[in-house]
Amino acid sequence: MKDPLNEDAETDSAYGGDDSSSTTSIASNIRQYRELHGRTYHNFDTETTSEYWGPNDEKMNEQLDIGHHMLTLMLDGKLFLAPIGPNPLRVLDVGTGTGIWAIDFADQFPSAEVIGTDISPSQPSFVPPNLKFELDDAQLEWTYQQNSFDYIHVRCLLGAIQDWAHLYREIYKCTKPGGYIEHLEISIMFKSEDGSVTENHFMAQWSKTLLYAAEQLGKTFAIYDFNREMITQAGFVDVVEKKFKVPVGTWPSDPKMKELGRWNMLFCLEGLESWSLYLLSTVLKWSYEEIQVHIMTMRKEILNRRNHAYYDINVVYGRKPGGPSDTTDN
Repeated sequence: MKDPLNEDAETDSAYGGDDSSSTTSIASNIRQYRELHGRTYHNFDTETTSEYWGPNDEKMNEQLDIGHHMLTLMLDGKLFLAPIGPNPLRVLDVGTGTGIWAIDFADQFPSAEVIGTDISPSQPSFVPPNLKFELDDAQLEWTYQQNSFDYIHVRCLLGAIQDWAHLYREIYKCTKPGGYIEHLEISIMFKSEDGSVTENHFMAQWSKTLLYAAEQLGKTFAIYDFNREMITQAGFVDVVEKKFKVPVGTWPSDPKMKELGRWNMLFCLEGLESWSLYLLSTVLKWSYEEIQVHIMTMRKEILNRRNHAYYDINVVYGRKPGGPSDTTDN
């Protein structure tokens, strides 16, 4: 598959119809990224995305791919938990990032049509033939047909969405009866079970600072606490929540948890600046020097083997009423 922002792309374009000059202009503008202290940020200019904390550069993309490996390890090699069956026909990955989840899913289900959307064109050009990427802001009114997706996947969009209720309603609208939503989300609140990381510990205070900054921005980092309830309120039924405690570091004795902790530690270390820079500088008005000291201190705490830290991750999935399941039940 060619670059979806290339005017010579053979696939249908979602960015300018048949007008190649318009498409070229959009491609040029989108790639004129905003910069902050050497990091680049998206330039998808809409009311809802004008402020988003996440960079879109190579360093961020590498961290996202590390996170994908860590999360897949957490799920015992699975890409999802919802009982979607062996033959999903149409699948949407909202906020696809580097596209790595969508690529793996498209490889696993070659007969499915898979779409990955994001506000940054950070995805590779060569992907499975049944996958395409679209530049789109999921916070706006969706233009997909109603009842058109068998499965809609959301992962790690903390701090990205202004109105989660609206997003879940749009997902519900576009899910087929009998189809599924699945949302995997991280709680960034570091804690421990042995008292090594208390509420007053620096790691916990780091979490609280980012949570506060995100609330000031109007895009919560705490959706982990509300996604099950809000998915249910959107109309989905048979809603299931699976919770996971994910260690930070190699302190667990269990081999699987030790390996998971190793990858999660790398994920956190690689992401410290990405998580912190925009929120602390733009929202809280910290100086660059203050931010770097803050990051260095957090890095030392993560590497301190006396800190038996973990944070929570949940996976919530639910079914849209209707379809064969309801027919069978009746």
